[in-house]
Parts: sequence; structure tokens; C-alpha cells
Amino acid sequence: MKRKREVEFQCEKVEEVKQRSTDKCGGDGVAWFRGSMIGKGSFGSVYLANLKKPRSRFGCFPEVMAVKSAEMSVSGSIQKEREALSNIGRCPNIIQCFGDEITTGENGEMVYNMLLEFGSGGTLADLIKKSGESGLSESEVRYYARSILRGIHHIHELGYVHCDLKPENILLVPNKNGVGAKFKVKIGDFGLAKRAKQNKKRKLDPYWRGTPIYLSPEVVTDCIQEPPSDIWAFGCIVLEMVTGKPPWFGKEDMDAEALLHMIGEGYESPKIPNKISREGREFLKGCFFEESDGEECSCSFYSDDYSYELDEEFLFSSRSEEGEEIDSRGFSGFSEEGKLGGQELTDTTGSITASSLNDVISTQANSVQQCPVTFPIPSGV
Repeated sequence: MKRKREVEFQCEKVEEVKQRSTDKCGGDGVAWFRGSMIGKGSFGSVYLANLKKPRSRFGCFPEVMAVKSAEMSVSGSIQKEREALSNIGRCPNIIQCFGDEITTGENGEMVYNMLLEFGSGGTLADLIKKSGESGLSESEVRYYARSILRGIHHIHELGYVHCDLKPENILLVPNKNGVGAKFKVKIGDFGLAKRAKQNKKRKLDPYWRGTPIYLSPEVVTDCIQEPPSDIWAFGCIVLEMVTGKPPWFGKEDMDAEALLHMIGEGYESPKIPNKISREGREFLKGCFFEESDGEECSCSFYSDDYSYELDEEFLFSSRSEEGEEIDSRGFSGFSEEGKLGGQELTDTTGSITASSLNDVISTQANSVQQCPVTFPIPSGV
């Protein structure tokens, strides 16, 4: 009887996706139905997708996926993202790609599709927003920051730079271990990722890529976008988790040009609140550290004797692996009072909306905080 109910439920889910496909384009895949659009950006559209036969030989796919699609003629960016994810390989802290497929749309057009893990819990940005500008609990910050750092380490070890790390691109995926946090975080949206330079003679890009408020000074002034620039963005994310506010809080009314001038010419770094402990401040200063000549960020994460494990120990005095119970015992990395936002760890489900789903380029074109962009800028801005 239980098995029968499961089959009926799965059939209902498939029918629901099919009924919600009135706005679909691009056709269905061999093994999956295309559902409703859940996000749209400059590089393509993202749809929900369900397997046609959940318990079939297509067992390599999960029952629900996110499918990023674009017509073949304009799918270059998605194909590059697929290539990056393929080269980076599997990592528990990076959103998984299940492959790609070409389908035929309703009007006969050829559509390129990339099949991705679905972040049903929304994004880290949604979680921070729910904190009401008080920040996440210390146990959450420790747990999520460690996972993000491990994902960044994997990306850099494989010779890539993400270039657009921000809370909106950190996805919440259900924790299937059944213990500890309900969701774990994974890095997503590799649409702007690039290969790190292999030697000093490599020609620099004539432009930078990413979201302005998460850019480091050397990116703005000299278009130097290498692993240290990801660490700067990581520091911004940690700061945002701690405070519940964006890294340049109080400067939201600045236009992009003024903000870039402040970061690039002024070599300013985000303000670190006094409520954070000395250890936490030193850690964040390490993320934002830059050489005095301003030519290239060389934060302490990339010194010759750098060890990710050592810095995790420095930041997180209580080490818990994914799936273990998350608590605040032994934590001394951020708050002198033992609480960042006065919150206990609670389950966070996140609403399933276009603004909170995985791997979607933001469509808020008027928001400096949200829009990832790539365009040429003159050196010295």
C-alpha cells in the first residue's frame, strides 16, 4: 500500500509540472518533462523539470531538476558554464551538473539545455533576509562559511575563478543525512567563471565580471580577477551573514560608477563592525588584505604556507562535519557575547520563487547589489 501511494504521488507531481508548462519553450528532454519557468536572466531561462519515469533506468537523474536553457544560437555562455562545471568536477560544496541535452522547441528551434541540481531551499541571500538585518546565528555562520570555503578551495585547485560569488549564488540544498541542519549550502551559477592565469605572461582580460559590491580593488582598477578576488567576495559573504546587511551598507544609493570609484581609487574595504571579536576581525581583514602598490590582491589565504584547514581552525574553533549537529559550543571567531544575532538555529525552508531559485542570473537590472555584469572599463577607474 505504501508503494502504491508513492507511485500515485509521483504521478501527481509529473502531472502538476506538465500542467504548469503553459509558458514553456524548448520542448521536453528524453527523460524529463519541462515544467514552468522559475527564472530568467541575460544568459538564458531556468525551468523546473521532472523525470518522466522517476524509478526507471534514468536513475542517474534526481526526480526534480533545474534546467537552464537557451536557443543554440545564443547558448555560448551556458555551454561555457557547462564546460567549467565539467572541468571542476563533483564536489559536495558545489551545485551538481547532470549533463546537457539539445531539444526541439515548439517552433522547431534547437535549444541547448544544462541539467542542474535543484536548490529547493532557495539561496543564502533569502536566509540572510529572513534574519531581519540581525544576522545569522553563530552556528549557522560557522557551518555555512566552512562549506563555502571548501567549495572555493576546490574551484581554485582545479584552476578556475568563480568571479561572481555572492549570497544569491549560494544555494540551499536539502541535507539528506537526516541530522543537523535541514539544508546545506552549495556554490552555484558558474556563468561568469574563468580559468585562472597559469603564468605571469598571460594577457589580462580587458574587462571584469561579477557584481559591483563584491568586487575587490584590483579587479576594478586593473581587471585582475584571480583566486584572491574570490576570497575578497567570500569575506563580503561572511560579513553579510554576520551583520545581516550588505557589505557596503549605507551606500545603497550610490550609482555603479561612484561605487566602483570608491572601491578602485579609494582602495576601501567593507567596514567590519566592532561587535565582531578580535579573531573574527583579523580573519575578515585577511580576506580584504591588499598589497600597498594596489596591483594585485595577495590576501593571507594565498601565502606560501597557507592551509585551508588551518584557517578553518582559526575561524571555527568548533569543527563539525556536514550532517553533524550544529551548535555554538567552542565558537569564538566572531562575537564577544557568544551570539551574533540572538538567534538559535532553526529550520529554513525558503520559498520557491524566481528570485530564490538556484543558478539564476538576477533580473533586477536597477539594483547595484544584485546584477552581475561584464563590460570593458578603462584602467584606473
